[in-house]
Amino acid sequence: MNWIVLGLAGLVEIAFSQSIKPTDNFTRPWPTLLCFALGGLSIYLLSVAMKTLPVGTSYAVFTGIGAVGAIALGMAVHRDPMTLGRALALTLIIGGLVLARATTPG
Repeated sequence: MNWIVLGLAGLVEIAFSQSIKPTDNFTRPWPTLLCFALGGLSIYLLSVAMKTLPVGTSYAVFTGIGAVGAIALGMAVHRDPMTLGRALALTLIIGGLVLARATTPG
């Protein structure tokens, strides 16, 4: 169950990363409030997952999901370029996430 919570925390982290830019340097109140709420929720969910999962694994998976999602949304929504280096980085991150999950006890 905590792997599901950790995955959800990573998805909220992706939403959080995308919510930063619309705050316009935290000068717009509603986008700023949303940004803070998403950031707080992602950390809360991470803390719930850490009740039974190792801290290092949890945090690595959490940030990995966030990084992959932020890069993917950047390319899909903001038309960030896909380069060979980015494709390799994404492949390595995803491989690391799979390996971390496969080798974590319990």
